[in-house]
Amino acid sequence: MLFLYNIITLLAAQLLKIVALFSPKMKLFVDGRKSVFQTLDNKIQSSDKTIWFHAASLGEYEQGLPVIEAIKQQFPTHKIVVTFFSPSGYEVRKNNTVADVTVYLPLDTISNAKQFIKLVHPEMVFFIKYEYWPNYLNELKKQQIKTYLISGILRENQAFFKWYGGFYRNALKTFDYFFVQNESSKTLLQSIGFNNVKVSGDTRFDRVVSILERDNSLDFIEQFKDNKTTIVIGSSWPKDESLLVKYINQSSDDVKFIIAPHNIKQEQIQELKNVITKKTILFSEKDNVDLSNSNVFIIDTIGILTKIYSYADIAYVGGGFGNPGVHNILEPATFGVPVVIGPNYSHFAEATALVNMEGCISIQNQTQLNEAFDLLLHNEDERLEKGHICSTFVQMNKGATKTIMNHILT
Repeated sequence: MLFLYNIITLLAAQLLKIVALFSPKMKLFVDGRKSVFQTLDNKIQSSDKTIWFHAASLGEYEQGLPVIEAIKQQFPTHKIVVTFFSPSGYEVRKNNTVADVTVYLPLDTISNAKQFIKLVHPEMVFFIKYEYWPNYLNELKKQQIKTYLISGILRENQAFFKWYGGFYRNALKTFDYFFVQNESSKTLLQSIGFNNVKVSGDTRFDRVVSILERDNSLDFIEQFKDNKTTIVIGSSWPKDESLLVKYINQSSDDVKFIIAPHNIKQEQIQELKNVITKKTILFSEKDNVDLSNSNVFIIDTIGILTKIYSYADIAYVGGGFGNPGVHNILEPATFGVPVVIGPNYSHFAEATALVNMEGCISIQNQTQLNEAFDLLLHNEDERLEKGHICSTFVQMNKGATKTIMNHILT
């Protein structure tokens, strides 16, 4: 099976080069990997001590960040190496300040795994949430390098737990320890013979709790808000926006809207602006303008949404009309903001929990969206109660990083 996997990986590498000729995102995926080994050779000396973290994309990086920061503090003389699989993670966080080296992870071939691990020579390795690359894991095991899964989450429908899943279960055997988000993941691992597992919880809670300790002020958002009730719409997709725009266009001028779309391509931003009948300003147009005169503020940049949530009275988090579903609802929740989402959230434990606790409202259509927003806008007690449920939920679930660090350091 491993032989077949390696053949498929080599064929995929050639196919991706062809696809990259027609896809800008795939071009980043392919071109970004061309200089990885040279970068590692330049930035890591044979005498360096290193610790390696791997994240599939941006969400996993943010999830692992509390552990990366804790490791960096505990091992200040070690170099931190962070790898990404996806361009949507690497391109956004390639200039992060927590890692000493940030690169794409080369495709999972035997030769790439050997060369990468030889150049990085890590003392410890952390895979965040998921991604199980057999050749990398086998090489780490062969060299007896401590390897951990953090904030892991497993589901019954995964190949590990099927009759044909022997190849995939072998990949799990390479991990020294599993830190998982919930009891069901622990039970699933134990059902196939893995007892080196602990329920640590989700490190994203630690991430969003730490956000409260920093300066989240943005003068231009304060000016735009102008002390009016504000709905912040984060990571929206066209399916979200088709409903949201209808509500915005018929809303009172006493309500302000901030929209931070998932995709900030200029043509899509302009399309969004064109269908909004309220006075609308873009982030890229904000200089030397009295923002308080506008009703809608479209954020056509990245990196500031978390701070913007601190100004929200109500939040709508997008993605819930797509697959796999809703984006990160914990960022507004940590500020005590009630959250509205679309119908697809079942793959996200925190969203499921907050919907059940009634801190978060899931809507399926225009009528339900209108009702949810109207309820939260016109009933302050309801708005504050749901916001309190959200912030309390976040605070009650922090502590995963401490659990992980206590185990690693003992």
